[in-house]
Amino acid sequence: HVYKFHKDGYETFSSWKRVWTSNGKSEPSLKAFMADQQLPYWVQCTKADCGKWRQLSKETHLSAALASSYRCGMKLNSVKVEGSDACSQPEDVRVAGVTDSWWLSMLILPPLFKDSPASPFLSSYYPDCVGMSPSASPSNQPPGLNTHTTVPGLSPYFQPFYQPNECGKALCVRPDMMELDELYEFPEFSRDPTMYLALRNLVLAAWSRDCKEVLTLQKCAPHVVVRGLVRVRCVQELDRVLYFMSRKGLINTGALQIKWPLLPESQHNKVLVIGAGAAGLAAARQLQNFGMQVVVLEARERIGGRVWDDASLGVTVGCGAQIVNGCVNNPIALMCEQLGLRMHTLGVRCELIQEGGRVTDPALDKRMDFHFNAVLDAVSEWRKDKSQSQDAPLGEKIQEVYKTFLQESGLQFTDLEEKVLHFHLSNLEYACGSTLNQVQHVDYSGEGVTVTSRCGSRWSAQKVLVTVPLALLQKNVIGFSPPLPDRKLKAIHSLGVGVIEKVALQFPTRFWDSKIQGADYFGHIPPCPEKRGLFSVFYDMSPQGEECVLMTVVTGEALSLLRDLQDSQVVDLCMSVLRELFQEQEVPDPLRFLVTHWSTDSWAQMSYSFVKTGGSGEAYDIIAEDVQGKLFFAGEATNRHFPQTVTGAYLSGVREASKIAAL
Repeated sequence: HVYKFHKDGYETFSSWKRVWTSNGKSEPSLKAFMADQQLPYWVQCTKADCGKWRQLSKETHLSAALASSYRCGMKLNSVKVEGSDACSQPEDVRVAGVTDSWWLSMLILPPLFKDSPASPFLSSYYPDCVGMSPSASPSNQPPGLNTHTTVPGLSPYFQPFYQPNECGKALCVRPDMMELDELYEFPEFSRDPTMYLALRNLVLAAWSRDCKEVLTLQKCAPHVVVRGLVRVRCVQELDRVLYFMSRKGLINTGALQIKWPLLPESQHNKVLVIGAGAAGLAAARQLQNFGMQVVVLEARERIGGRVWDDASLGVTVGCGAQIVNGCVNNPIALMCEQLGLRMHTLGVRCELIQEGGRVTDPALDKRMDFHFNAVLDAVSEWRKDKSQSQDAPLGEKIQEVYKTFLQESGLQFTDLEEKVLHFHLSNLEYACGSTLNQVQHVDYSGEGVTVTSRCGSRWSAQKVLVTVPLALLQKNVIGFSPPLPDRKLKAIHSLGVGVIEKVALQFPTRFWDSKIQGADYFGHIPPCPEKRGLFSVFYDMSPQGEECVLMTVVTGEALSLLRDLQDSQVVDLCMSVLRELFQEQEVPDPLRFLVTHWSTDSWAQMSYSFVKTGGSGEAYDIIAEDVQGKLFFAGEATNRHFPQTVTGAYLSGVREASKIAAL
């Protein structure tokens, strides 16, 4: 019998070792076998007035379902129920020691989770490199391959983890490595991050699977499946991880309905938010969800700032922001998922139409697009080793490189090819753009901050977040006492304020359908360089529907052509272009129209920021710096990684809410 026992044990170990070796990267030692297969599970009583930890029998396997429902004395594997007073039994004395700071440093092996919600996301990794047990993750292919992981039922826009050898994806984390802010918050895991990675990956995966409800300790803890007393410590650390990730806006963010404060100790803090655009609203929502008292001051009689929709033409037209650029891990996509809103994916097809009505050969467009991007690459390479004093305007440098290219290559472009090149230049100019109760003054000289409006109203708080557009900061619409630091003022004035305007037209018929054939937009090849930003792209606001609305933009130097025109004259100019593009048919007069005026809007005076000649991206970071821990700044012009976008503005608000909560 003893021989058979040893033989069975050896065979069990050998079988485990084979699985571990084929899936994992760490050594399949006897200690690892004991931790992974032999130690008993510990589980916490779910009764509100108990919460004691109990050791399960060696034969009892822990599942998320069991952990979610366990109560002291529960009958498991024919073990006798201990009676109604089971919760009164004392907790094992070993549990108390787990909470001591030294306990973590005494661990011989890091915990590796089984059946983690993160497992389907991370099948391309060695499980033990991302906090999971190799014995619980049999794979049909060798780990470490760069494959795109798809999780059934998950939105394709939710990709929280980098896959091996992948880079450059926005708002992703490496599942096998701690980020700098994580190391700062959890320095005790710098030597061996395995436990932290296991917990963080679990939390991110759980949030990606269900972002419509608040992620709590009660929801996550049952999924921590690991043998031994280390499970007690893992659940304790999980609470800290959830707190940190909520504060950073990585989870429990967006359009959630919060029933109780996420950070209860923050309730005594009061924050003023100046501006109810995307950044201000994002920050206010986060801070309120944390439990803080928040007052938002807005000059207009509406919220949204430069996000402003108009439905007067029978379909929603974004007078400001409307297109989501890059949907993967975008908070806008997250909120659409939470609210059940559908995003329409813009197609890649864009017919370029010449004045006269002829559709341009796509091969010609593709060829000129290639040359245009080659010129941009050359300009980018030139700029790399130049100081700010050696900088040159982008438009001038493009023309210089372009002329050099023509001279050295001996190529000659046709008149049409030149015009197509100017169409692509107009798109580049489009990309650069080139009750606040009329708040007038922010005084942060004392212990707190006082904000005063022009009419004399005053508000006081511990902290204030300024989210007004860059143009208003440049024009000193708001005064500060003491004045802002010179470093910040220099950064504010080193960025440019870009402007684009939109024109939307409602027609009685969809006259463009026969030529455009269901595309989301079509391009207008400019007749001359001076007009390259004048109605360069027309968007069909209802490409698969019955609405008859086109929206177009005016950018760059073409804006000067509209400066002294009435709205009706702008529409006449736009109609003359459309009639040139569709000469072969009768183009009806518009039934209704709208024309934006962001450049003259008192509380915007711009569309979005850009880096001026001689400036640098560092200016965004400097504008984002807080002053004395009391005065904070958010907005698209404070987000170096995602400027010029609602996403950037939103994320900057979340960022500042996290900073305010951390102080």
